Formats: sequence, structure tokens, C-alpha cells
Amino acid sequence: MTESPNDGARPLAGRVALVTGAARGIGVETSRELAALGAHVIVAARDLAKAEAVAAELRDRGGGASALKLDVTSEEDRKAAYEAIEAAHGKLDILINNAGILLDSPDGGTPAPRQPSVALPEMVRETFEVNFFAPIFLTQRLLPLLQRSDAPRVVNVSSIRGSLAHLSDPTSLVYPVRALGYDTSKAALNAFTILLAEELRGTPIKINAIHPGWVRTEMGGGQAPVSIEDGARTAVQYATLGADGPTGGFFFLNEQLPW
Repeated sequence: MTESPNDGARPLAGRVALVTGAARGIGVETSRELAALGAHVIVAARDLAKAEAVAAELRDRGGGASALKLDVTSEEDRKAAYEAIEAAHGKLDILINNAGILLDSPDGGTPAPRQPSVALPEMVRETFEVNFFAPIFLTQRLLPLLQRSDAPRVVNVSSIRGSLAHLSDPTSLVYPVRALGYDTSKAALNAFTILLAEELRGTPIKINAIHPGWVRTEMGGGQAPVSIEDGARTAVQYATLGADGPTGGFFFLNEQLPW
């Protein structure tokens, strides 16, 4: 018998979730957590073989999962994603815009070697393509599928380094990094989150930006204090909000962060 979406042990049974950048790091763990809660997780990544390996792991754990080749910067791939999800599921309940890149420095713990005044134009443009334009255009493309859900949730994986309050605060840990491409792309993603959430306020859809913490991934670096498991917690929390949950906010766990 099919479990209902309100089943206590698997509260996301019957839900369909798409996680981008899901072949490594936070994306893998987020996919694991959502599958464990009963969602069918679409593991999306540029490398289909890696996405299939993650999906197979989730199925081996007893979850529902499928793989999707998705280069988030490709309009062709975004269109194909819509068509595949519509054909297989007819709707989308959860979209986690997790895919992202850091090109300003080797990892999140290393200040950018180039100050903003001499940042390379090609580096800034490439960063924006992945971190800002891709989440916008993918969300726009998939919005009709999300609107077929009775409780659609969009989580934009941002960063505290996109907080203008922190970037301008000399006492903030992120203040000295000055990574023009990454920091401004996340600030722009935060603005998109606000604008779309306000447009859709009063509908069932909830859209929030989250800071996962400084996580020990390839991007975060080995000195980061947060494990990958803990780094996925905020994304999962805001992907599973109840009807009384917030929309249009910026969060780390239960803490609302300053824009």
C-alpha cells in the first residue's frame, strides 16, 4: 500500500524532490536525508554516471531515487529536466538549488588572492552563471511543476558570505575574504529569493535562502568546522516546512540571518 504524505515514519512519502549538484558534498547528504524521509529524490548532476551512483545508493538504503543529467547552466538541460519530471511524476514538490562554485580562491577558508578591484571578469561571469543565473532560470522553468504540488518548497543554498551586513562588518569572519564573484553571486541569489517569494506570497509555495554553515567539503576546505551531515540540516529543514513556516527569509537552522 502506498504511504500517505503524512505517514509518521516517512513524512515525505509521495513527494518528489530535485536536488542540483547532488553528486557530491552537501548535495549527496541532502539527497540521503530527503530519501530517508520518504521523498523520491531526483539526483541531478552534470556527470550522469555520478548521479546514477548516488541514486543507486539511495535505493540500496530503501529510498526512492532516480538520476538526472543536469548542467544547471544549460537551457537545453533545464528544458529536458522539466520534460523528464513531468513525464515521470507530473509535479515537483521540492526544489533545492544546491549547485554552486567558488572560483575566487582555492577553498572557503582562503582569502581571495585578487582583491575586488582586480578580480578577473571571466571568473566573475562564470561564477554568476552557476550561482545566480542557473537557479533563476531553473526555478522559472520548473515553477509550473511546483505549482501542481499542494505544498511546494524551494530552497536556495546561499551563504553568509552573501549577507551585505556581514560583508560590511569588520568584526565578521567573512569580512576579510572579499571574494567578489562568490560573495556577490550569493547576495544576488538572496535578492532573487526575496523577489520571487514576495511575488508568490499568499500561495502554498515557500521559498527561502539558507546558509549551510562553513562545511568540510572540497569547496569549504579541510579547516571548516561543520560536517557534511550537519551542513545538510538547514536545507532539509526548509525543504520540509509546514504550512505555517516562513517564506522569503534567509536562515541558518532556526536563526534568521541579516541580508
